[in-house]
Amino acid sequence: MNSTATSPLRAGVIGAGVFGGYHAGKYVENPDTTLTAIFDPDQARAQALADKHGVTAYSEVGLFLEAVDVVTIASPGVTHAEMGARALRAGKPVLIEKPLAVTGEEADQLVRLAAEHQVALACGHQERLVFDVMGLTGIQTPPRRITAWREGPWSGRSTDISVTFDLMVHDLDLALTLIGQADAETLSVEGKTERSDSLDEVSMSARFSNGAELELKASRIADDRRRGMVVEYEAGVIEIDFVARTFKNTTGFDLNPDYMDTPEGRDPLGANVARFVEAVLGRATGPAAPGEAGAAAVRFAERIDAAAGQ
Repeated sequence: MNSTATSPLRAGVIGAGVFGGYHAGKYVENPDTTLTAIFDPDQARAQALADKHGVTAYSEVGLFLEAVDVVTIASPGVTHAEMGARALRAGKPVLIEKPLAVTGEEADQLVRLAAEHQVALACGHQERLVFDVMGLTGIQTPPRRITAWREGPWSGRSTDISVTFDLMVHDLDLALTLIGQADAETLSVEGKTERSDSLDEVSMSARFSNGAELELKASRIADDRRRGMVVEYEAGVIEIDFVARTFKNTTGFDLNPDYMDTPEGRDPLGANVARFVEAVLGRATGPAAPGEAGAAAVRFAERIDAAAGQ
């Protein structure tokens, strides 16, 4: 971690699309950061976001990196590894939106670079913060079974990556967080390509070395938006509706029904950015979703796509 950093940090965003705009706004709101710079190969788009916040748009990454202390990368997924490596080699702490990269090799390289340059590497798996305030991650016993679905209609976004890396990667991270340090010993996958050049719908099932079972489905060509998870323990079942932001609990575990009243529940993205900033400033031991966790989800997603013939 960059323990010598001081507040306010000069923050910059690579990628001036929808999520780049979200991250820029979070840096503006955070008292420990000053949004300073925007980079996007599309100069008009970079300038539009920069003008919105009264900051500088850059057309050259090197000059952009000289102008910032911390970086969010919210560009297309296929560029995450290249942009992340450039920022890390420049000694900049980096928050990379999911997926961390699109191959396990690239993801592992980013983790190595962060360690080599002793800077924070965070990933945009902010839903694990919601699980934290719900109390789910505090349960010491691994679940017996996790079933999750994350579906929505075609939007035309993120077509540079498969739905596994686009949507399912969220649930892969959450599942790995709950299941713990166990390996997926068996894996079965079915996939469908319909609107893009990669998988648009994926169903997978796996069994882990600790006996836990996992079933996930992700689709970006569904009729309706559905996002939920069922976590089964010996003691009972927890059913989560990510759209309604509610859950049912028959386990007896002490979960927080008012989790939506917490800062993390109300604004997971803002909370994830804040934790990243706190890690850079030495106030937190690390980001909410460190690079190693992002890399683990990438390796699992890569394995799923390979099993589907991608």
